[in-house]
Amino acid sequence: MNSDHQTADKGVRAVATLEMTKGVLTLLAGFGVLSLLHENVQCVAEELVTHLHLNPASHYPRVFIDLSANATDSRLWMMAIFAFAYASIRFTEAYGLWFYRAWAEWFAALSGAVYLPFEVYELFKGVSGLKLATLTINLVIVAFMSRVLILRYSDRILARKIIKE
Repeated sequence: MNSDHQTADKGVRAVATLEMTKGVLTLLAGFGVLSLLHENVQCVAEELVTHLHLNPASHYPRVFIDLSANATDSRLWMMAIFAFAYASIRFTEAYGLWFYRAWAEWFAALSGAVYLPFEVYELFKGVSGLKLATLTINLVIVAFMSRVLILRYSDRILARKIIKE
């Protein structure tokens, strides 16, 4: 195995670990949402803002508190179901990447590419370190997974050429 393939294998495992981490965090968020069932969500949001020493009158804490005022049990259930579905997708992708499945490599490249226009749009609305980091990481993953796919298919073409000779 040459050095390109070894680097690709390590990188694919790193992307798989990232996807697994995203899945775990989303799963935890889903359980957190479920823990708010039958609670006064706005009161919980206000306590959280206070606990984090945020100004409740500033923009983002205010948006968070206002959104929590409209939370109903059915909306919380829907959020939790969405979180569990998203986590399942991330876990499936992580599994496929860990075991070097071609479908997972395609999925990682395409699903990462889908977010790029939205991330660029967010940068036009205002630049921040988090937005730049998110875009950069996603660009690196999409470029890397594209390179992995090119390696995979160039190996196939080479193998077919050798077989024919």
